[in-house]
Amino acid sequence: MKTAITTIFLFLASISPAFAGETVVYKSGILVSVFVGICALIVVAQLVPALMLVLGFIKASVGMAHKKDVAATESATNRN
Repeated sequence: MKTAITTIFLFLASISPAFAGETVVYKSGILVSVFVGICALIVVAQLVPALMLVLGFIKASVGMAHKKDVAATESATNRN
C-alpha cells in the first residue's frame, strides 16, 4: 500500500509542472521600480524611529527594575 501511494505521489509531482501554464514576464517600466523603491525607503525610514522608541522603552523598564532592586536591597539592609 505504501509503495502504491508513493508511486502515485511521485507521478503526480512529476507531471504538475506540465499544467503550470505560461509564465508572466515582468513588463513594468522603470517608473514602477522607482515607485516601489521609494515606498520601500519610506517604510525603512519609519522603522528607524520605531526601533529607537522600543529600545527606549526597554532601557526605561530595565532601569526601573534596577532601581526597585536597589531600593529593596537598601531597605532590607536598613532594617537590620
